Formats: sequence, C-alpha cells, structure tokens
Amino acid sequence: MDDDLDAALAAMGPRLRRLRRHRGLTLAGLAAETGISESTLSRLESGRRRPNLELLLPLARAHGMPLEELIGAPQTGDPRVHLRPIRRDGMTYIRLTQRAGGTQAYKLIIPGAAGPAEPVPQRHEGYEWLYVLNGRLRFVLGDQDLTLAPGEVAEFDTRVPHWMGNAGPTPVELLILFGPQGERAHVRARPRPHGTAGRT
Repeated sequence: MDDDLDAALAAMGPRLRRLRRHRGLTLAGLAAETGISESTLSRLESGRRRPNLELLLPLARAHGMPLEELIGAPQTGDPRVHLRPIRRDGMTYIRLTQRAGGTQAYKLIIPGAAGPAEPVPQRHEGYEWLYVLNGRLRFVLGDQDLTLAPGEVAEFDTRVPHWMGNAGPTPVELLILFGPQGERAHVRARPRPHGTAGRT
C-alpha cells in the first residue's frame, strides 16, 4: 500500500504540470485561479512539495475535474461512469473523456431562452466539432448567424470568433469534440460493396 501511495505521489508533479500546460496556463495564471502561490505550485510540479488536500482541492476545482481523477486514483472495479457536471455562464458541461490531453469530448446543455441573447463571440486555439442532439442551437461563427436543428453538425477553427446560444424556449443538448492543438474529426465514408466500382 505504501509503495502504491509513493508511486501516486511521485506521479503527481508531472500530472499537475501537464494539466496546467494543456490549459495554456502559466504558474502565475494558475496561482490567480487557485490562491496557491507560484512558488508552491512550482514545488508541487517538481516533486519538491508533497500535495495535501488543502492544495489539491482548489487545483481540482480550477481544472474542473473530480479529486480522484486529479490524483490518478486507481479504479475500484465499479464499472459505472460518474459524470460530474460543470456549470459555467448558465450552461452545463459534462466531460465525457477521462484523460488529460488530446481531443476532449463534452456534452453541453444550454437552458431555454426567454428571449434573444446578445452574442459575445470568443476565440482561442483549437478546433471544434459539434453535433446537436435536442433543441435548436443558435451558432454565430465570424459573420455567419446560423440555427442548427437536431442531427446537424458543425466543425470550425476556434480561432474564428464564435458563440453558441439557445434559439428557442426548450433546452439545447449537444455533443462537442474539442482538439486544443487543432485536431480535426475525420469521418470515414462507408466502403462501396464489391463489384460496384466503375458502374454508372
């Protein structure tokens, strides 16, 4: 048991550094989010400071993940997935990927709109793919103002100013794939049945 604990603690520093860099944060930026000093964060990441709950709880909150995921706790054999919603700007995000780095998957729920909202477009590094499950999504991308219905898909470079809101009174549910390094979703076409190539 002590060996497992030591191994988990030894892996914490690199894990914390990867999470911070994945979000594009400096030590100063993470210090501002968590209230933990830059020097303490630096010692945690280098392994010169042992993490404790007082430090790990604000870090888990800042990174939007459960504490057991932050520390890399081993699986207990329970096959159920425990999804924890994150509420931000009136919307609910449910993270569907359990690993840090690479393409991330989310379910996003936008509550019904009482009236038209004023778009506030944002831009950042990455590439995003979205699929509307339910409701009607108002999607502003650059100078385009679109309404997407269930089953419709959009993909876009997140460096282009964009904004998502609800186009109706019922909640909108959508799936989002986000690649922070600009990864795109690749859709493979269904192969043709043998013997059909070249026929007109």
